[in-house]
Amino acid sequence: MAEFLEGSGGIESTTVGVFRTAATVKGGRRFSFSSLVVVGDRNGRVGAGYGKANQVPPAIEKAQKIAKRNMRPFPMQGRTIPHQVEGRFGACLVRLVPASPGTGVIAGASVRAVLEMFGLQDCLTKSYGSNNPKNLVKAVINGLSKLQSKEDIEQLRGVTLGSTEVEDMILRGSTFKAAPETTDDAASGDAEDAVEPATTAMADAPEADAETKTEQAPKESPAE
Repeated sequence: MAEFLEGSGGIESTTVGVFRTAATVKGGRRFSFSSLVVVGDRNGRVGAGYGKANQVPPAIEKAQKIAKRNMRPFPMQGRTIPHQVEGRFGACLVRLVPASPGTGVIAGASVRAVLEMFGLQDCLTKSYGSNNPKNLVKAVINGLSKLQSKEDIEQLRGVTLGSTEVEDMILRGSTFKAAPETTDDAASGDAEDAVEPATTAMADAPEADAETKTEQAPKESPAE
């Protein structure tokens, strides 16, 4: 679960995993702990850190400090990535694919931690090879480092590019999300209009029933 770092100005931290190792010595076994932490501001900056200590809390604190030093900005396109990219580290291969608004982050625990701290809300992912959490996190950061924004490409090539596929996809998704809200408002207005005549009819019904019963009641015969 993400937590805010003290005195960090909005930087959040999430612990991907805590690992225990044991060394056999003359007097028995000596344990040590290591932790993998990802920090980010959910606005385009993210970093990962790995720390070791004899206890769990110091290991997490070390990893947070290292991750904070390793934070870097990466390009974003709205709340997704500008283009498809693949990151590799060791035997891990992670593919990141941009997605339209409303898709969400489709990823495993290790990959999701990096993308959420980065600030992505819509992204498709697929991992190949090893599923080691440490290598997966590094592979995702390697993939993010390969991202290039539209402005960077225009500056490198010296040309002006038109609308990209990701921009069109975001525009279509935004239009699709806004359309149902208008439809729901219209439907609720029609429902309110339909309820008012029904309520009026129900209020008039008892009076009509009372008049009918009065007319149908038999007249008493005069006493002889």
